[in-house]
Amino acid sequence: MFYSEMDLLLVPYTSDPSLKMVQWPPFLLASKIPIALDMAVQFRSKDADLWKRICADEYMKCAVIECYESFKIVLKTLVVGENEKRTIRIIIKEIENNISKDTLLANFRMAPLPVLCKKFVELVGILKDGDPSKKDAVVFLLQDMLEVVTRDMMVNEIRELVELGHSNKESGRQLFAGTDEKPAIAFPPELTAHWVEQIRRLHILLTVKESGTDIPSNLEARRRISFFANSLFMDMPRAPRVRNMLSFSVLTPYYSEETVYSKSELEMENEDGVSIIFYLQKIFPDEWNNFIERLNCKENEIWENDEKILQLRHWVSFRGQTLCRTVRGMMYYRRALKVQAFLDMADEKDKKSQRSLYAQLEAVADLKFTYVATCQNYGNQKRNGDRRATDILNLMVNNPSLRVAYIDEVEERDGGKAQKVYYSVLVKGVDNLDQEIYRIKLPGNAKLGEGKPENQNHALVFTRGEALQTIDMNQDNYLEEAFKMRNLLEEFNEDHGVRPPTILGVREHIFTGSVSSLAWFMSNQETSFVTIGQRVLARPLKVRFHYGHPDVFDRIFHITRGGISKGSRGINLSEDIFAGFNSTLRRGNITHHEYIQVGKG
Repeated sequence: MFYSEMDLLLVPYTSDPSLKMVQWPPFLLASKIPIALDMAVQFRSKDADLWKRICADEYMKCAVIECYESFKIVLKTLVVGENEKRTIRIIIKEIENNISKDTLLANFRMAPLPVLCKKFVELVGILKDGDPSKKDAVVFLLQDMLEVVTRDMMVNEIRELVELGHSNKESGRQLFAGTDEKPAIAFPPELTAHWVEQIRRLHILLTVKESGTDIPSNLEARRRISFFANSLFMDMPRAPRVRNMLSFSVLTPYYSEETVYSKSELEMENEDGVSIIFYLQKIFPDEWNNFIERLNCKENEIWENDEKILQLRHWVSFRGQTLCRTVRGMMYYRRALKVQAFLDMADEKDKKSQRSLYAQLEAVADLKFTYVATCQNYGNQKRNGDRRATDILNLMVNNPSLRVAYIDEVEERDGGKAQKVYYSVLVKGVDNLDQEIYRIKLPGNAKLGEGKPENQNHALVFTRGEALQTIDMNQDNYLEEAFKMRNLLEEFNEDHGVRPPTILGVREHIFTGSVSSLAWFMSNQETSFVTIGQRVLARPLKVRFHYGHPDVFDRIFHITRGGISKGSRGINLSEDIFAGFNSTLRRGNITHHEYIQVGKG
């Protein structure tokens, strides 16, 4: 049977306490059982030497122990007849006595072991399907397995087994056959989620013969898993409970960039006759196949269904530099906080309803995280019927905790004279409409210098919490990195010298390097300029002149010192530079942290 990469990467949802061991993802244990069987069959030395060879590979050792323990669990669940249970107990006791005395190879022949394994794989396959009509096949398999062990593998007969065999012959009944009044096996067993998962995992361990070294095959998935695993061994503060962590906001400035690609944009061909959708199918073939599998349809059927077209638009938008991608990435913070709050709060003895726990998780996540996208032209786009305004509204509806800030220009009459009045407005999505939360009258047009700095600063008042992360429109985030946000925020409480930190520097990963050779060059240049350069500036200089866009600011420090960026009519320079100047000149302290990263295009 073919198993997908997802099957091989899944860690068991509920770990079995009776196993008393770590259950690794199956791809690490793949092919270990067939190799161990070959070793056992061909081995001609002592038990201790065989076990030493198996233990040389930690994953092989775990696979062997897990399969043996799972084998016992399957028999215990399946066999209910008293005679049958007694027979199995005698055999297992004999095996374990020999293991403890290092005499297993002397008293059991290993040559028939592959035959026993083949019968057991057939049994597990039937249990996996749970077909009640195959009860007779289960009985025959159990009888065959018993015969292989007692006749082919055991060197010496066991007196108790011989006596049991005589009594069964006299009564004229076969082991495992049973009767309607007194069944010998419980088949099909009760199909709980845990049992189904356990049997499926056991089948994978026994049958997958290919090495799992190339799993996952997707290079981006491997990079993310590797970075996350490595980062857990770096020095980082201990994470507090979600209720006790510092609250934070994320702020994203948006002008009029692409929000979600439209259907026509997906199919539109450039001068070389290549459309966006065709290009992405060639760049990400495995991800495209996974997407088709999730939709459960053929490629040509996607265009016939509006719901599937919308999912396709999102799939493409998540691979471009769109607001949709940035919002999805930042919303991982909320999802991560809910998972972590659940682990903090959930208690098996807790008698509260699931609904009240869910409401608590939502409330805690809302208290600790706010996301504001500051779309300065949203008001004008809405009035002009721009498609982007509809897309932004859809983002608010699909992400209830997303807030959009914009500058609203209104003509008001004062004594018969019309004049423009400017308002800073915050809205949220409710019932497929945007609902106004705050409207603050401004003394004049906020856009004095460059648009982006004023766009950020006018929305600062709508952010909440002690920390503020500035995320640009071309950035992305990952769920596994979002889990480390609690640790990062604790850096504000750590000892970093004379003064507490005011900007926490965060590394960036450039995700557009594979698009072309120019993009590869630009991604290397950006990595050296932002991540490597900032690392040197922060240690030992403790300065950060050009802040990297995922940096986390001490919100109170900066909101009382002129904001996080300044627009200048005179100096045509990156507006971000002034936040670093501000922090340094006003006696701030700047750090850089390698254990967490944000994606950047």
